[in-house]
Amino acid sequence: MSAADAAVSAADAAVGVPDAAASAPDAAVSVKRSPLGRIASTLPPGTLLVISGTVVLGAASYIHLMAAGHSLDTDGMAALSVLWTILMSVGIGLFFPVEQELTRIVAAHRVAGTGVSGVLRQIAGLTLGMLVLLAAGLAWATPLLADTFFNGHTEMVGALGLAFAAMGIGNICRGVLAGLGRFGPFGRQLGIDGVLRIGLAVGFALAGVRSPLAFALILTVAPLAAALATSVPVFRGLGRGPFDRWPGLLGGLGPLVVSTLLSQVVVNAAVVSTKLLAPEDGALVAGLLNAIVLARVPLFVFGSLQASLLSGLSTAAAAGDRAGFSRLLGRTSLVVTALGLAGGVPATLFGPWLIEVLFKAEAGLGHAVFFWISAGTLFYMLAMVLGQALLVLHEHRLQLLGWAVATLVLTGATLLPGEVSTRVSLAYALASLAAVVGMAAALWLTFPRRSPAAPGGPRPVG
Repeated sequence: MSAADAAVSAADAAVGVPDAAASAPDAAVSVKRSPLGRIASTLPPGTLLVISGTVVLGAASYIHLMAAGHSLDTDGMAALSVLWTILMSVGIGLFFPVEQELTRIVAAHRVAGTGVSGVLRQIAGLTLGMLVLLAAGLAWATPLLADTFFNGHTEMVGALGLAFAAMGIGNICRGVLAGLGRFGPFGRQLGIDGVLRIGLAVGFALAGVRSPLAFALILTVAPLAAALATSVPVFRGLGRGPFDRWPGLLGGLGPLVVSTLLSQVVVNAAVVSTKLLAPEDGALVAGLLNAIVLARVPLFVFGSLQASLLSGLSTAAAAGDRAGFSRLLGRTSLVVTALGLAGGVPATLFGPWLIEVLFKAEAGLGHAVFFWISAGTLFYMLAMVLGQALLVLHEHRLQLLGWAVATLVLTGATLLPGEVSTRVSLAYALASLAAVVGMAAALWLTFPRRSPAAPGGPRPVG
């Protein structure tokens, strides 16, 4: 066996893939006989263990919004739409980087054979600090936020703060689980979250609940309960480990938080921009959220790739497996492209009709809006894949630069004259395309110069 093959086997074993030599005959038969086996072989290790939970959680997002759309009046649904969008933008922007860094660091520690308890305490403390600052900011800005986005209902600002806290806790748990390669509990957490969202939303709808606050609190109760239900595997087998140096930890996490916030601005800005550009048109705000959620079905599925992709890339980088790193990145990009086309074509063709049937939308959005949102979703997913590769290569600032340029493109396109729904959806597509071009250029200029194990390249953390 060559050194490269040995590195691939070591990386596969680290992320829970059976030994290639032991399973080669069975795998060959499986691939020949099953088309699903051929598809599965292109996915990052562990993905199939997460897909079921991701599917449930993705479906729950739709059922939650569908139940709310059929239960709330136009203003109530508009308020819930904005809360959902802010949570997905700011919450993911702040706390998904925590999950990513934990996944990367824990995976590297696992390869090095060291414990991660010290790093976990550090990042948990940082997350708590972010939550405290966020709560203070929300409390200070409650009147302004309530009047601007929630029709004067201050309790919706409180619900937003609680949802932030639940999201932060869930991201910490999933970061540890993904880094340890424990994708079973990872998938169960997603599944429990989704089942609870579905049960609560449908229950409220059947009970005739008409309060947007009740539907908003689902975003706190479900993820918090799911995190608590799967907390035992998070702490089992962590091992005693040292604290990481603060400059190195913050040097990676800081730019990642900013770049993730900017990426979430790109993907979620359309609803908030519409609320600001057409504040009296609640039907358009709610309808545009429905259109975005429908056209972004591939993005929900893409969530099942992200944790295992980052874990696999981190493991390959820590093991110095440049060939495995490149193969995983290329295969994931192909799968994401197919996923974007499979979701985007039906959304463009049938989207205007589906949002009226599924979400009781009142806004008459055209096919062009769905086309631009679907194109933006495809470009956005590709940018996320390339951004994770830059993250593993320790090029946090190049990732940040890519999303900064995308945000500038988004702002410029949004301010162009024209119909609100068209320009905000076109802005999303152009900004996401700018991010893809920037990330691809950065990766092309960075990666060929060195393998992951070379001096100055990615290095095991710890």
